[in-house]
Order: sequence, then structure tokens, then C-alpha cells
Amino acid sequence: MSRDEQRNNTMESELAPESNHSGLPLHKSMVGNTVLNPNTQVHNTEYRSRPVTVAVDPVSLVISECISVTSAMRKHARWAGSSVSSILGGNPNPIQLGPPSPLLRPGSKSSTASFGADGAQDFGVANRWGLRGKRGKSFQDNPLMAGFGRLRHELSSCKDIHKFDAPALLNPFLQVIQASSTSAPITILALKAIRKFLSYGFINPGSPRFPLAMQSLSTAITHCRFEASDSAQDEVVLLMILHLMEDMLSGPGGALLSDESVCEMMETGLTMCCQSRLSELLRRTAEAAMVRMCQIIFEHLKYLEVEAGDDLDALDNQTNGDMEGVKMVPSTNGNDVIASSDAPTNEPRESSSGSENSGRDADEKSARASEESDDSVEIKPYSLPSMKELFRVLVDLLDPHDKQQGDTMRVMALRIIHVALEVAGPSIARHPALAVVAEDRLCRHLFQLVRSDNMAILQESLIVAGTLLETCRGVLKLQQELFLSYLIACLHPPVEIPREPNIDPSLYDGIPQRPSGVKPPPSQAGSGRSTPVPVKDRQKLGMEGGARKPDARQAMVESVGALTRMPSFLVELFVNYDSDANRGNLCEDMIGLLSRSALPDSATWSTTSVPPLCLDALLGYVQSIADRLDNQPVTDGLPDREVLREERHRKKIIIKGANKFNEKPKEGLGYLKEQGIISDDPASAAKFLRSTSRISKAVLGEFLSKRGNDEYLEAFLDLFDFSGKRVDEAVRLLLESFRLPGESPLIERIVTAFAKKYFASSGSDVVASEDAVFVLTYAIIMLNVDQHSPKLKGKKRMELVDFARNLRGVNASKDFPPEFLESTFEAIKNNEIILPDEHDNQHAFDYAWRELLLKTESAGPLVLCDTNIYDADMFATTWKPIVSTLSYVFMSATDDAVFSRVVTGFDQCAQIASRYGITEALDRIIQNLSHMTTLDTDDLSDTALNTEVKVSDDGDSVMVSELAVKLGRDFKAQLATLVLFRVVKGSEQVIRDGWRHIIRIWLKLFVNSLIPSFFNSDSAKLKLPKIPLHTPSQVIDRAAKTADTGLFSALSSYISSYAADDPPEPSTEEVESSLSTADCIKACDLESVFANISALPADSLAPLIEALLNELPDDESSAVPVITVKTDSLPSSPASASKSTTEKPKYDPAIVYILEFATVLALRDNETVGLLGKAVAEALQMILRDSPQHHPILVSRAAFYQFSILKASYDHDFVRAPVLLHAISSFPKEMLAKTSQLVLKGLKLCIEQPGPLRSEIMTSPDFWVILRTLAGNPNASPTVFEILEGGVSGTPSPIIADNYEAAISLLNEYATAAKVGAVVEQKGERRRGHTRPPKKEASSDNAVVSRGVKAVNLISSMTARIPHLMKQSHLENSEAWSAYWLPIFQALTTQCTNPCREVRSLAFSSLQRSLLSPELTCSDHEEWTAIFGEVLFPLILRLLKPEVYSTDRDGMSETRVQAASLLCKTFLQYLVLLSKWDGMLDLWLKIIDIMDRLMNSGQGDSLEEAVPENLKNVLLFMSSSGYLVPPAKDPSQEKLWVETWKRIDRFLPDLRAELALEEPEPEPRERQPQVEQPAEEQTEEKSNNQEQVAAT
Repeated sequence: MSRDEQRNNTMESELAPESNHSGLPLHKSMVGNTVLNPNTQVHNTEYRSRPVTVAVDPVSLVISECISVTSAMRKHARWAGSSVSSILGGNPNPIQLGPPSPLLRPGSKSSTASFGADGAQDFGVANRWGLRGKRGKSFQDNPLMAGFGRLRHELSSCKDIHKFDAPALLNPFLQVIQASSTSAPITILALKAIRKFLSYGFINPGSPRFPLAMQSLSTAITHCRFEASDSAQDEVVLLMILHLMEDMLSGPGGALLSDESVCEMMETGLTMCCQSRLSELLRRTAEAAMVRMCQIIFEHLKYLEVEAGDDLDALDNQTNGDMEGVKMVPSTNGNDVIASSDAPTNEPRESSSGSENSGRDADEKSARASEESDDSVEIKPYSLPSMKELFRVLVDLLDPHDKQQGDTMRVMALRIIHVALEVAGPSIARHPALAVVAEDRLCRHLFQLVRSDNMAILQESLIVAGTLLETCRGVLKLQQELFLSYLIACLHPPVEIPREPNIDPSLYDGIPQRPSGVKPPPSQAGSGRSTPVPVKDRQKLGMEGGARKPDARQAMVESVGALTRMPSFLVELFVNYDSDANRGNLCEDMIGLLSRSALPDSATWSTTSVPPLCLDALLGYVQSIADRLDNQPVTDGLPDREVLREERHRKKIIIKGANKFNEKPKEGLGYLKEQGIISDDPASAAKFLRSTSRISKAVLGEFLSKRGNDEYLEAFLDLFDFSGKRVDEAVRLLLESFRLPGESPLIERIVTAFAKKYFASSGSDVVASEDAVFVLTYAIIMLNVDQHSPKLKGKKRMELVDFARNLRGVNASKDFPPEFLESTFEAIKNNEIILPDEHDNQHAFDYAWRELLLKTESAGPLVLCDTNIYDADMFATTWKPIVSTLSYVFMSATDDAVFSRVVTGFDQCAQIASRYGITEALDRIIQNLSHMTTLDTDDLSDTALNTEVKVSDDGDSVMVSELAVKLGRDFKAQLATLVLFRVVKGSEQVIRDGWRHIIRIWLKLFVNSLIPSFFNSDSAKLKLPKIPLHTPSQVIDRAAKTADTGLFSALSSYISSYAADDPPEPSTEEVESSLSTADCIKACDLESVFANISALPADSLAPLIEALLNELPDDESSAVPVITVKTDSLPSSPASASKSTTEKPKYDPAIVYILEFATVLALRDNETVGLLGKAVAEALQMILRDSPQHHPILVSRAAFYQFSILKASYDHDFVRAPVLLHAISSFPKEMLAKTSQLVLKGLKLCIEQPGPLRSEIMTSPDFWVILRTLAGNPNASPTVFEILEGGVSGTPSPIIADNYEAAISLLNEYATAAKVGAVVEQKGERRRGHTRPPKKEASSDNAVVSRGVKAVNLISSMTARIPHLMKQSHLENSEAWSAYWLPIFQALTTQCTNPCREVRSLAFSSLQRSLLSPELTCSDHEEWTAIFGEVLFPLILRLLKPEVYSTDRDGMSETRVQAASLLCKTFLQYLVLLSKWDGMLDLWLKIIDIMDRLMNSGQGDSLEEAVPENLKNVLLFMSSSGYLVPPAKDPSQEKLWVETWKRIDRFLPDLRAELALEEPEPEPRERQPQVEQPAEEQTEEKSNNQEQVAAT
């Protein structure tokens, strides 16, 4: 027994029925390939896979069916005279008696011979009982009737129908089916009987010769013939044939059918589907039957794989040898209902007129079929050959260029193919015989059908393409790229995102406007096309995307959505395409497409279903990544992540380099060399240029053909193998890689190089020389243009004769062989040399498709990636459009379901970003969620009307505010708030820029009493009270109110609140909204967030600190988020109860919160101090620097925070005590006074212990400035003066060189403060204040005056310490003089204008005493001469000021006289020393000018007398001393003489004559211009002073 026979027997034994208790057969269940166990209890559902049991005798039932058929036949005139043996069951042959011989069984050779010869007689002649015919002999029965007679005869001895010979049982029925002389009702009865036999199990795998019976049945029903009568009856026959074929394939014998049988059955089914003359119902039923049969057939493929085990190659190899004879030719456009392989497809159906011949033909065919179906013929069960043929036929039906096939037929074929792919797609991909059909023809037809405008074609094509990619994508890498690229190009909206008034464009700036591989429109003009092709024509060929109808767009989106629902689909796109330098960024483009199309506006050019479909796909992608977060990483057999990262980086470089090359080739190559993509070798560049599809073909052609690029051209040609190719084939190969330039010299350069390369490497014996190749190449190029140029339409094109004539004698003076020229001519004529992207014909697409198939092997298989190892990189690449889209949809949607899905998407995106550390994505999510909460705005909400409401007896209260009410009413915002802090909690270490949005929300919640500071325990370390908030406008205790809510109570409450101008009480709804907000905030679990923050590493706290500090103002013009409080409803607070609300800055607790939060974080430990302290200190310093802009509470706390950081970070030196003290010292007096408590507390904190910090502070000038400023504060002044007095007079004195001047200055301030005593001294003068101060102020004024007098005495007494300090300082005498003498002089000078006469007199005496002291002068004139410019001159100028003069008119007049006298005395005191100084003339002239101003000050007689007298004394002394003498006496003193009298003459014109020192010489004219200008200036100044005095 052969192996095939053993296999058949094994299969028959496996499929053989098992008898139940009633003796009825059971067979193998075909559902799920499982075998029912008869020993187990059978469920009701399992009975459906068994034969139907019958309650009647099976043999009797078969006989009844025979009688039914023959009775129907006998009613027909053709069989009316037939023998009654079919009814009686007798043997129609009178010679044969006894039991039937097996040799005469239907189907045997003997049986066939018994009626083979005589069967030629007239079957229509009647044969009566025992009567003879006209010719004197008995007529035999018609073979159709005789068959039933023999069956009846054989059944008479049958006891078990299951053991009856299966072919014999079916044979008479099959003859009826195949006989074209039968009518449709008779055929229906025969088909019905056979179907009943199968369903009842009369014919089963246990029946004798069961495979042969199934084969015969298949042949019979696929060759069914009957007379055309009623069309309805005809279609019933076809319908029953469909059902019978379906039963056969799905039944236990289906696996035993041969490949030929299966092909014939499927051919029959396809023919029915394709016959347009049949009814729609029948064709649809046929299609459904075909679908079911295809399911069974391709399900059998998986069974074959299991049976083959690991030896699938053997199955494929066996298939290749079994394809002979397996051929399907369905009649898709003929008139036959059933196409027979025995007759032409266009053979007309038989009618009743040819009954005799038709009956004879049918019988002869049956005989032949029986001979072929002998037992000796081996029946091989169907396998891959029939599946391949079926698949091929179905795919061929899809050919869009086959005009014989209609769209209806294509739709049918698509539906059947779809089922095959659904059932066995992966198996199809595993078998080359099937896979090659899918890779080539199926994809090619599909990708063109998706361009169809027929919606039925488009939808089915998309469904099949999607299923094909889902199941077979492993072998369709490039095909998938082509398909998806087309969908993306078609679907990506061509317009910008519309601007919505309530949506900030920054929320969706991550959504791409176009796919990554598409250039912006302006650059398309330089594509290099010679003749632009209409876009619509290119779209038809599948070469470009474009505008599609709305329904088509929706269908495409549904297809994309189905693909993206595969969890690993987008991962595979990312790994196989985005990470491949030669492929497009499909994953990135797909996400961009879904993101853009998920926006509501995409419905305007598609349908309203497209946005939610895209959104669902987008969210499904996010969910798939989130679901894989906790999966164990799978890396076996997958590319390394680092390698892919490098490849993506390299891809970006290549794209950039290619773009540069397309603009400027040299720059592009230089960039690629610089980045290491190519080397300096031209071969490397040539290989890159040929292999990269991103290079413009036109630019490449121009580059290669230019002079100077010969090495690149040669290297480029070396990449081609021309061996064994004709010249036209080589030219085609070359010119398909770049576009020929248009200039003739450039073309010549390329052709010359090609000719050289071809002649050297082709090995052709036809072409004799390079010149011959050159000329022939030119001729081929010209022929290509001539034959295919659209500009030559209607004109005569070149013929072969013309082509040959042009090439006569160019092949080494000989002609090319005629057959060679003819082959070349025909090749060019029939197949244009083209660049596919520049042509629009079908040939262009075919070429592009061939190129794709050629690249398939080099591209490699698609890597299937069901893993999470690439999710981090993939999400990092694609998160921007996702988050942007979710934001836009959330802001524009109104459906709660959309809100819920979007919020879930945000949550999942945040989980992914947090897990993989994608900081930028998490920050963007937080930013957008914050925007959705409605809390992330620049300005804080108005808290003026905040009302505290006690809602329970146990003291629980809620702050009813504008923010709380608004948030409580907005469920969407509450949900976003919950999700936001859910995102934040646990991700604190990853957040960076997102902190600024969180902080804004915290600030709003804090100022509205919705959250505490959460740092009270930490703030206790600062020993400060908690941050004060604005006092509520009112406090309402609803829990304590009585139950009286009548009209009178409500009216009285309203009237009382109206009379008091109070805001109305919040309504119950507002209170409920506020409670809802409070519950929402409580559910956010912010305590855990703050706890996590406290435990963060120092480097993770840095972004939080930065975000906190960024909320502070940068400068005076910065917009600071402050609480805007209406002036007419300013809430009272301890700090602002008595302020002018129009002038004072408003208190902003938010800024205090920021600063305290940052300070506490920075002071957590030494590490945080070192890392964060500097930024916090700078921010605090900024607040202190801009103190006038801020409320005193803020400034005072900021100062204390800064002192705390200064103490903690003194070793780090980023907070400098002098800078801090200077900032505080720069406070306005009012500000410093109001902040004095905490400022002094901070100073005390830093200086309470001796050390470097204490010394630095005590010696800082600003420390003394602060003390001086606070000295004016009634509360701080006594303390400050006590400290100062002890320091100046103490022993040892802490006043050293560094703080000497500061101490003098502070004493000076105390002395200046004594001016309040002038009010008492100047009786009768009006007080400057508007109200009379209380009597108690008198003692205060006296204390101030007393401190002023003491201060002047202390200043004067410090002159005794000057020698010691100068010696201790080790300074030069000149420097020491300025450092120690000058401060005292300046302080005394200041007090010489003090309105208080007591202080002024004491100061003037001390000044005069010091100036005339012999200890003052030294040998160096540069310092002590400053007593004029820095002491006396400023003193007199101040005395001349109207405002100074007006403080004490009588006293100041006297002081002016004393000052003038002191000036002259001092000048004369040092005249001898001054005479040695070069600046003596300038000093003297200034003194004269000062005397001039005093003279013209408008004071009165006292100065008008004192000034001339003092001036006379000085002039006389100078004259007598020889300094002021006429030029005639001493020419060296000429300038002094001239300048002196020139100035004196202006205000004392008679003085010169009065003194009569000598007649002055006239002034030279040329020198007048040099002194004219100062005279005018002085005159103008004098005039101004006079005007000021007059005004005073």
C-alpha cells in the first residue's frame, strides 16, 4: 500500500462515523477541529455537528426518493413510456435474474458496457409492459430511468444503508443532475434527495467507496445541466447546488475532495456570483455560500500545517508538482448558468427540442465519468494547489484594468478574499505559493482599488487591505509603507487648524500641519519636473494622495482605526519605518494624522464620525502603551534600542543632508561628510546618491553632468552592471536612476561616460566601439522622446526604417544588425524610459511596483514587536500631537463622554511620561490640565467679597469665594483638578516646567483659604507667625441661626445688610458649590504631594524652586499676580486698616507664600542650602530692592527670610551681608519703619553671636544707614541712639575706621532730627502740619532736640580720636584726612543749616573751631583745600537756598553773615599755603562768585555790608602780601589781577576805585571771549538766585 493510500485510509478511519445506540452514524465535528467524545454527555449544541437522526427506515426513505424522482420524470412526455422497473424495483434486463452482479453496479465498466451500444436507440420511444415495438423487439429503458430501477433492485436486499455502496446509491441521482434533458423540478428533486442522504448520514465516511462517491457528487453538481423553463425554478436548482456544495465541504467528506473537485465547486460558485442575469438574491446567496466555503477551505490550510508539523517546505514543494490540471476558469461574462469543463463557456443551454440527442450525450458523459471514477483511480485530498488556484482567481478578479470585470464582481471577490485572510492570513504568509500572490498581485490591485470613487469598491478594498496587513504584514513591509503613505497623504487635512476664541494656540502647537515627508507648498515649484502632471491623474494611478469625498475619508479612517487597534501595530511602524533611514516616518505621520483628524473641524471635509473615530484610535494607542507599562520587557530576537536610536539620529542627518543636496549639492555632500554619513571617496557619495530615495532625480542629474564632477559620475556608473545587456537596456537602467538635464553639453558628458563604461563592461559583440555606443545612446534617447512625447500628438512618429537610417554606418563604419535594431526599437516603442514620479500612465505605476518588489528582499522582513522596550522612545517621539489634540478636544467638546475619555487619556499619558522619565511630555500634560481646571490664570481671583460661613455646630466652616463657587459649579474643571493632582502625586521627581502651573493653582487655593500652607511645622523653625490672609468681608454662622426664616426675619436681615453697606450673604447654592470645591480639593490629597516634595532630592527641588521664584516680579514693570481688591470694599486687616487705598500697594499673601515656601525648602539641610539657597536669596533680594512696590508685610518677612538664609549660607558666600544691608537701607523711611520689627529681629539673628558675620555687618556702611533710618522711627529711635551713643563714647569704642563715617552720619541724622525744636523757637510761625499735635508730643520733641544736641557734641568730640584713627588706618595723610576730617566737617556743615538754632549755633562753633585748628593742615594741599569745595562752599550754597532760609529767617541771616566771614577768614588763614597751589586762582574766583551770590541774595543790609567789608579785608591783605598786584609791578600775577577785578566789578563796581590799588590795565580784546561766557553764566545764576529769594 502506498503512503498516499495509507494516509487516505487513516483519514477515512478518523472521519468514519461511530454508531449511537440507534445505529445512526456520528461523524467528526468540523467546528474547531475537535472530535466529539461519544462516552461523554453530549450537549445540545454538539448535536448540530452530527447527522440528523431519522425515525423511519433509511432504505424505505431512499426508495421513496427514487419513486419521487421517477414519478416526476414519467409525467414528462419524454419518459412517459419508460419501464416501471424504477417503481417496482425489478431488474430491467430480462436475462439477468437473481441478485445483482457487482460487475453491473452503476459505475462499473460492465455496467457501463451493458447500455453502451444499445443506448444509441431512441430513448423517447415508449416500452409498454410485454409489448414489442414496431421492429419486433423489446425497447430498453432510458438510462436515467434504468438507473433508478437497478438501484431499487439492489436496495431490495440491503439491510443496512450505511454499508451500501455509496457511488451506487448516488449514481442514478447524479445522472439526472447531469442530464441536460431533465427539467428544473426533476433536478430539484434529485438534489434534494442527495442533500437528504448526506444530512441523514446515509452516505458517510464509513460507507463503501465514500471518497469516490464524494468525487462523483462534486463532478455531477459542477456539471449540472437542465432544460430552461421557469427562471424561478432555474434559480432554485442553482440555490440547491450552492447548498449542496456547502454541505459537502463542511461535512465529514469535505476533506476527502480532490483539488480538482474543490476548484470545480468554487468555479461553479464564482460563476453564479458573476452572472448578472441572475437575480440579486441568488447572487448574494451564492456569495454567502462562497464565503462559507472559503472559510472551510482556508481553515483546512491550518489543518494541513498541523499535519505537516515542522516540515512546511515539503508541503510547499509537493504543491508545486500538483498544480497540473488544477485550473479555474469561472464564466464571469457568459450566458451559461453553469460553466462546464466539458463544453465551451458560451454553449447555449439545452431545450426540450433536442431530447434524444441530449439524453444520449448525457448518458455518454455519465459513462465516461464512471469509467474515470473507477476504484483503481486514486483520489488525493485537496491541499495547497486548489487553495492557490482559488486565491489566484479571486485576486485576478480584482484587476482594475480588466474591462471584462465589473465593480460588482470585484466587490464580491474582495469579500471572499477578506474571509480567506481572516481565517488563514498568517498561514497564507507562511506559504510562498500563496504569499507571492498576496505580495504582488493582491497588493497591486488593492492599492489601486483604494483610489476608486466607487464607495463599495473603496470600502471593501480598505477592509481587505487592513486585514491583509493585520495578518500578513510580516512579508509586506514595503507594500504596507506604500498603502499607509497613501492613506496619510489622502487623509491629512490640507488646511491650518482653525483659531477658536477660547482656545490658546499654544495648546495645540504640537499638531503637525502636514506629514513629515511632505514639503511645504512653496518648495514644490522646484521639483525638477519638465512637464507637471495633473494631480488628479496621478491620484488615479495611486502615485499621490489627494482630496477624497467625505464618505471615502470616513472609510479610510475606519481602516486606519482598525489597524491601530492592534496593540503592536504602531510599535512595529516605529521600529521598522521610523527607525530605518530608507523608510518614511510612518508611526510619527500616523499619530500626526490621527491627531489632526481628531479635531472637530475635520468633519467639515469628511463626516461627523471621523473626529471621534480618530480620537478613539489615538486614545487606543495611548492605552496600549499604558497597558504594557508593567509587562516584562521582551528583547529576544528584537533590534537593540540603542542601535535604533542611533539609526533615527542618522536618519535625521540623512534627511537634512538630502534636503541640502537638493538645494545646493556641494553643501549637501559637505554636510554628509561632516556628519560621517559618507567618506571623502566619491564611490561612497555615489552609493549614497543612488540608494537614497530622498535625493531629487533632477538635481542628481544636473550634479553628475556638471564639469568638475567627473569623479562622481564615474563612481556612479561603476555601481551599474551592464554585462549581458543591450544598449537600450543599459540606458534604461541608468536613466531610471536620475533625470537627464536639459542642456546638450550636460547630456553629452553623461552619454560619453556611459559609452565608455558600457563598452568596457558589457561584453557585447554587437557594438564595435565607444563611438558606436555614444551614437546609439543618443539615438535611443531621441527615439524615446519621439515615441512618447505628448507634444507630438497627431504628428508622424519615427518608424523602424527611420531609426535604422539614422544609425547607418556608425558601428565602426558598418551597420548594426537589423534584428538588434528592431529589438531596440520595439523595446523603446512599447516601454518608455521614464522616471515614475514624472509620468502619469499605467506603465509608470507598473515600473514603480516592480521597483518596490525588487527592493523587498533588501528591505528585509517586517520585525513583529509585541514588546514594551520601544515604548519610551516611541512615546517621546509622538506625545506632542497627542497631548495637543486631547487639549483641543477637551476645550471644544460638550459631551461628557468625550471629557471622560480625554481625561483618561491625559492620565495614561502622564503615567507613561512619568514611568519613562519623559519630562517634557509630563510638563505639557500638567500645563494643559492646569488650563482645564480654569485655575491656571495670570491674575488671582478677587477675594474682596470672600465670606466665611460656619456650616456646622462643631466649628466647621467654608470660605465662600468667587473661585470656590465657580469651580464648584464646573464639574469638568473639578475632574481636571483631580486628574492634575493625581498626575502630580508620585511624579514630583520628574516634573520640571510643570511646577509653575501647579504653583499658580496652589496660590489661588491658598489665598482663598482652600488649602493651608502645609508648612506650618517647618515655618515654626523661622519663628514667625503664619502668613496672614485678607480678612473675610463677613463671617456668617448659619449653624447658630434660629429656625425662624420667615418674611420678617429675611426682610430685617436684608435691610440691616443694606444699611451697613455689606455684601449680600451667599446663597445656599453658592455655599453648596463652595463645599463641593472644598471636597474636590480635599480629594486631591495635596498633603501627600507636599510630603513628597519635602522628601525630594535637592536636584529635584531645583525646578520647583525655580518655578516658585518665577512667579515673582522681575522688575518694576513686571506683571505680578496680585489680588485685585476694589477700593470701596477693601477688607480690613491689621496691616492695612488705616492706609490710603489709592496710593499704597495691596497686600498679596501669595507672594509671601512663595517666598516662605522657597525659603523653607532651601533651609531644609546643608545640601539644599548650597544648591537652592542662591536662587532664593536672589529672589528675596529682588523683593527687598523693589520694596516700594510691595506691602510692608511682604517686605518685612522677605527681609527676615533673607537674614535667615544669610546666616545659614554664610560659608557659601552667595548672600553677601553688605548687599543685603544695602537693600534694606535703601527702603523708604516709611517702609523701613513699618518693617523695623522683623528687620531688627533679622539683624539680631545674625549678630547675636560674635564671629565674621557679626564683624562684617557691624562694619557695613548700610548697617549704619539702617540704624540711621530707624532712628527716625519714634519706636526705634531711642534704642538706636543708645546703641550709637554707647558705641561712640564707649571704651574700647567699637567705632573703628570701617564704621567711623557711618557713625558720624548717624549722629548727624540724630542732630538733624532736632529741627523739630525750631517750631518752639520760632514763635508766631505757622506749623507745617494741618492739625495741632497732642500735648504729649512736646516731651517727645524735647527728647529729639536733646538727642540732637548730644549728637553734635559727640561729633565734635570725635575730632579728638582722629589722630589715633589716622595712625591706626595706615593710610596716607591725604587719604586719612578725607577719611576722618571730612565726615566731621560735612556733618557739622549740615547742622549749620539746622532750623533749630541751638543745634545750628553749636554746630557752627564746632565747625569754626575745627577749621581754624592747626592740626587740620598738612603739607599736602590736595586734601585740606577740600574744606572750601566740600565744606564751606556747600554750606554757603545751602544757606542761599530759599527753603533753608525760610526755616528761620532771622537766624539764617545771621548764619549767612557768619559763613561769609568764616570763608574769608579761612582763606586768609591758608593764603600762604594756597599761593603755592596751581588751583589757587580758581579757588579765589569761586570765592568771589560766592560773595557775589551772597551780595545779591536779597537778604538785606546785613549781607550788603558784611560782604564788601570781608572782601576789602581779603583784597587788602592779598595786595599787601604781594599776591594781588597790578601787572605792571608783577607780570606773573597779571591773570590773577585781571580775573579778580573782572568779577568784582560786576557786583561791586565802585570797590576798585575805592581801594585804588592801581589803575587796572584794559583787558585785551582777544581774551574777552574766553571770560564772557562764565560772566554770562554767573549773571544768569545770580539772576536765578535773586528770583528764588524773591519768590520765597
